[in-house]
Amino acid sequence: MAKPERSSSSRRRGEPDASTRYEGGGSSLTPASLAGGPGGATPGQAVCRSVWQSVRGAGRLGALTPRSHTGTPRRPAPRPRVWLIFSISAAGVMSNTLIVAAIPDILDHFGRGPSDAGILVAVGPAPAILITPMIGILADRFGRRALIAPSLVLFGTAGAVAGLSTSWPMLLAARFVQGIGGSGLIALSVVLISDHWEGEDRIRLIGRNTAVITVCLALFPALGGSLTQLSTWRLAFAPFALAPFVGVVMWWRLPRHRVGQVRTMGEQLRGMVAGLRRPVVALSTVYAAVVFILIFGLFLTTLPLFLDQEFGLGPRNRGLVTSVPSVTSTVAALLLYRVRSALGARGLLAGGSLLMGLAYVTMGLAPALWVMVAAALVYGWAEGLTLPTAQELVATNAPDRERAAVLGAYTATARTGQVIGPLVVGVALGFTGSRTVLVVGGVVLLLMTAVQLAVPFTRPRSSGVGSGAGGG
Repeated sequence: MAKPERSSSSRRRGEPDASTRYEGGGSSLTPASLAGGPGGATPGQAVCRSVWQSVRGAGRLGALTPRSHTGTPRRPAPRPRVWLIFSISAAGVMSNTLIVAAIPDILDHFGRGPSDAGILVAVGPAPAILITPMIGILADRFGRRALIAPSLVLFGTAGAVAGLSTSWPMLLAARFVQGIGGSGLIALSVVLISDHWEGEDRIRLIGRNTAVITVCLALFPALGGSLTQLSTWRLAFAPFALAPFVGVVMWWRLPRHRVGQVRTMGEQLRGMVAGLRRPVVALSTVYAAVVFILIFGLFLTTLPLFLDQEFGLGPRNRGLVTSVPSVTSTVAALLLYRVRSALGARGLLAGGSLLMGLAYVTMGLAPALWVMVAAALVYGWAEGLTLPTAQELVATNAPDRERAAVLGAYTATARTGQVIGPLVVGVALGFTGSRTVLVVGGVVLLLMTAVQLAVPFTRPRSSGVGSGAGGG
């Protein structure tokens, strides 16, 4: 296994120098080749080349030698296959995205009003508020595989039962149990990445993991809408039945996690709280919570109703429009390392808030469908850069022994936003129209941008690329 060779100066900066070369997968990857080679390239060619190298690079990352935070080689632990990690993340975003295009049909079937859309969306992530931190603590204590496989089985079984619901309370109860199973999936996928990769490799792989998520965010609404159009809303729940089989595969293929010295639950809780109190972790967690409030309140709850009421779109077309941001979000996630190198973490997060705010205001004021679609593309670009950056900052700055617990608490906070957003919007939709709700949400994000620029961003532990104050 070949190891990356670094100069002392590039190791201090956490960035590869011009001579850095990664071997693996039958080809080599150098910073010069990513930049277009000695002869240079047009901006469009550079972007395309970078995206292509990012897609090809997922397998190559598995050939790199893990290094400690000081840059010295360490004995590598068995690494999970990258496709296993991506599969866990894909399952973690199925709960709401598969049914989002079917929401109006579900409400009609059970005779519910528009305000109940918020309850339907919120009940899925609701259990994660309390359960995800405990899942993280247990994963630190007993290993990652012991939590991931049972979670997938419970998630898929409850999701299939939800599709067979004969009453509104039964549907909400099944969705709640499904939320218990899905609570820790995305957090644990990031934990697996952070356990086995560091520095710029971690940033790139978290970006690619986010790209997989955004591709799923593009495919699942369209799939759910098509299944609903083909038959009824119940068919949109059918893909959940595959998750238990994925859980069996995970138990068979995931490597055993080496659990360190067993500590008391109180010691683990105190370590988690200490990690969450680190300034960068705390600020990144609050940022993610606010963004998720608006994503789940505006995009996943308000937008389907807006498309139905204002443009008269059916389930399939609602699913397709809801999938539009995933195109630019995927490209942005694949380019995360390059954009982060140029802007730094603070500049990237503030710029993302600005773009998302402008996008939501434009959606609400859009006089035609094509304007709203264009705004959705801008929104997707911002989302694809900001959320994986916040996630990576938390993973990098969390204490190693409490990484799963801290990421679990981060996910629980994000899930809180996912619950609050639909509920608040559901109440607001009872008093005003969907256009007004979208515009007000955009204004909130614009105000958050001003707050981000005013609040000092303490320099975090190095993650391999401009992450602190100096980085933007």
